[in-house]
Amino acid sequence: MKLSQSLSSRLTELFINGHWITNTNYKELLLSTDIATAVQKLHNLNSIAELTYHINYYLAGLNNVFSGGDLEISDKYSFDMKPIASEEAWQMMVSNLVANAEIFIKHVAAMSEEQLHGPFIVDKYGTYLRNIEGVIEHAYYHLGQMVLIKKMIKD
Repeated sequence: MKLSQSLSSRLTELFINGHWITNTNYKELLLSTDIATAVQKLHNLNSIAELTYHINYYLAGLNNVFSGGDLEISDKYSFDMKPIASEEAWQMMVSNLVANAEIFIKHVAAMSEEQLHGPFIVDKYGTYLRNIEGVIEHAYYHLGQMVLIKKMIKD
């Protein structure tokens, strides 16, 4: 199996239809979360909605780069979520994340070995492969948080 297809398979499992690491995936977890749960704050933790916004922010920014655009995202803006006022707005946020994940997965699947091992924008950011692996690790980290937050809210 080509590396790009292995990575896209892992991303599909994480975002769309897998259960291997966390016994869920973003799509399944978020579609089963209502707005009241999504926006509820526990202690000083980010809400599920804030974490959803955060992960989607990076997916959208990387999709822009993978489509030939500039790297325009910055960590300092990655939690700048506007308040969500309705269930419809929450479902739109979830749909947007799923759509961006699907686009990201297609970009990764289409990458050549040479591109994967090539520099991401500039050398200081490492390779495309390193950044894609970073997305996987970062997204699993936050998915785990979401699972725990949702369990804590239900209890």
